[in-house]
Amino acid sequence: MLENVPVLSLIVWIPLLGALVTLLLPKHHSRLLRGFALLFTVIPLLLAVWLYASYEPVAGGGAFAEHGTWLSVPLNTEAGLQGTGVNVTSYRLVFDYRLGVDGLSLPLVLLTGVVAAMSVLASVHIRKRWKTYFSLFLLLETGMYGVFLARDLTLFFIFFELTLIPMFFLIGIWGYFGREKAANRFLLYNGLGSAIMLLAFLILIATLGFTVTETAGGAAISFGGDYETLLANLADPNAAAHASGAMFLSENLKWAAFVLLLIAFGIKLPIFPLHTWMLKVHAEAPPSVVMIHSGILLKMGVYGLVRFAAFLFPAQLASWATVIAILGVVNILYGAVLACVQKEFKLVLAYSSVSHMGIVLLGIASLNETGFEGAIYQAVSHGLISALMFLIVGSLYERTGTTKIDELGGLAKVVPFTAGILLTAGLASLGLPGLSGFVGEFLSLLGLFGSLKWLTAIGALGVLLAAVYVLRSVLAITYGPLPERFAGMKDARFVEALPMVVLTALIVLLGIYPSLLTDLMQHGFDGLLKELQTRVGG
Repeated sequence: MLENVPVLSLIVWIPLLGALVTLLLPKHHSRLLRGFALLFTVIPLLLAVWLYASYEPVAGGGAFAEHGTWLSVPLNTEAGLQGTGVNVTSYRLVFDYRLGVDGLSLPLVLLTGVVAAMSVLASVHIRKRWKTYFSLFLLLETGMYGVFLARDLTLFFIFFELTLIPMFFLIGIWGYFGREKAANRFLLYNGLGSAIMLLAFLILIATLGFTVTETAGGAAISFGGDYETLLANLADPNAAAHASGAMFLSENLKWAAFVLLLIAFGIKLPIFPLHTWMLKVHAEAPPSVVMIHSGILLKMGVYGLVRFAAFLFPAQLASWATVIAILGVVNILYGAVLACVQKEFKLVLAYSSVSHMGIVLLGIASLNETGFEGAIYQAVSHGLISALMFLIVGSLYERTGTTKIDELGGLAKVVPFTAGILLTAGLASLGLPGLSGFVGEFLSLLGLFGSLKWLTAIGALGVLLAAVYVLRSVLAITYGPLPERFAGMKDARFVEALPMVVLTALIVLLGIYPSLLTDLMQHGFDGLLKELQTRVGG
């Protein structure tokens, strides 16, 4: 039915259309604005589900690839293009529009659709400037989809940057008391990360990422940095350099680009000690926005590390596998230990995110398919669990006015449904078998065990600490004496209960039937694994 329809473009641009439509709606009708926002969020989700049903892991996503030219700049020069074999004086600088999907990106596209739709429902607690809020929300959604579907470095960078400005305002306008400082810190750190990423991309484009083609009207220079071209050129850089006239990508430049990418996406992940900005965002942003931030935006760091640092530089990744594993263990232990002593539930969840992203690093450091699948599975699982946790945080804060653990207690007596969902989310977070959190952790640790047993053991010890901070906080909130002022508290409304049920159902489904994702990723890492075997000798 949709074979000849540009599904990927529709997924990316429908939320932007929704943002424009939202600007035309009356600003005082919150239900109407939320309804339209939900509509323009659910449509891409349904398209992503269709994409999942139609995707064939063995064949890959080539059938869904989209390519065009989005910008062509005519230029003139008196000299020819030296070293290219093309001797013309008129040429065009062409930037390509390339979208694609594979077993690495599709799980994260699905995650984006689910969490975004649930976040729109959770936005029922937003009390002011609804039109601006939902317009920025939908603009942010376009950026997130674009990041996971772009197959051109320039296009990827544009979408990556597109997520920063909406998020800055969503934190700074609708957050809590320290919202402005949190928004500024978010923009400072992520802006720095973007600048570092841009420098790495410019190195790649200047050396291997552009091609020169003679045309009837002169020469066309494709300068966007086609991802597939980069992969091919890195396999034979000498031939690529002579063919395109690009500078030679030396070993030093490879290492420079790899380290720059590791830092840039490490800020987004985040990797200790580049994590402090994230703590502020988790504590000060409204829960519906933190659902997006923790559930999806952090996963852009995971995706960037695997897509660019790992796939483009497998030799450098292999050389630094132990370093990355150590960083992962530091993340796990640091986040878990500090989560154990927090008195603010939002900070428990923030440090928990730091710890769980360490599991992702262990999976990447494994250099095998099991570990890579575990890293992406952990990213998807944590996205669902953290979104559910902050959905509950928002619901509780609206009723109690606090999320401090020592000011809560006994809530299972008055809000049994919400308390039950919170306990389920907590059990998933600590990695209980039968829930999605267990699968990602198990695959990541299993993948690393064959090469770095001692680091795997330390990482597993850190994972056990999750039981301490999760049970400590969740049980303190749900059991014990009930403060008198909460005696008349009401349980979750339908608009809150629906996303709770959906996210919980997905967490359980992925826990008991992990093949829903692992089969999707089965051939997604074939190219990387082949490069690791042939060029690294692993």
